[in-house]
Amino acid sequence: MQLDSIEQRTLNSGYLVARTTEHLKLTVIATVLIMAIAVPLGIVASRVRARWVPPVLLGLANIGQATPAIGVLVLLTILYGPGFGVAMTSLVAYSALPVLRNTLVGIQQVDRSLIEAARGMGMKPAQILLRIELPLAVPVILAGLRTALVFCVGVATLATFVNAGGLGDIIVNGIKLDRTAVLVTGSVVTASIALLVDWAGGLAEQALRPKGI
Repeated sequence: MQLDSIEQRTLNSGYLVARTTEHLKLTVIATVLIMAIAVPLGIVASRVRARWVPPVLLGLANIGQATPAIGVLVLLTILYGPGFGVAMTSLVAYSALPVLRNTLVGIQQVDRSLIEAARGMGMKPAQILLRIELPLAVPVILAGLRTALVFCVGVATLATFVNAGGLGDIIVNGIKLDRTAVLVTGSVVTASIALLVDWAGGLAEQALRPKGI
């Protein structure tokens, strides 16, 4: 298909690579932050004896996901101005729930008899967590991370509205300029990355799953 001069400004290798790199950067950094925040919170929630703590933590995370991401972006932009940090905060708030929930559920589903046996062997709580509970919960945690990754890829397209770049720039250009080729290209690349991330997450689940599970 012959591209006109306007389409060529967007559909060229340099622009596409730059926007894709920004999109992957947003996704990777958000995922690292989610793991650093949600996994420890899930561990803490599984350890506290107060029954109200886990529902409260899950409720807060659920609010972040239930709130429209574009609404969070607008609110944060009004408060702090546009930028990378605003986009990152929105991504983390929207995508943290699957990792937090799966960490909590994964640890809670570990067979209690295994924990009692470990205690009988003289293992301390920290040793039980690191050597028994977390390894057995890995498949469930990774399933949550896989879901969070796909969420991040999709929501990262909204980063364009706060000047944080990403493939959303291409999609918005296609809409503003009324260029179907530009719009379809941005959408297809975004969907392809989401599918690729989901596939890679499946491979990671298989590779990191403890033997015998």
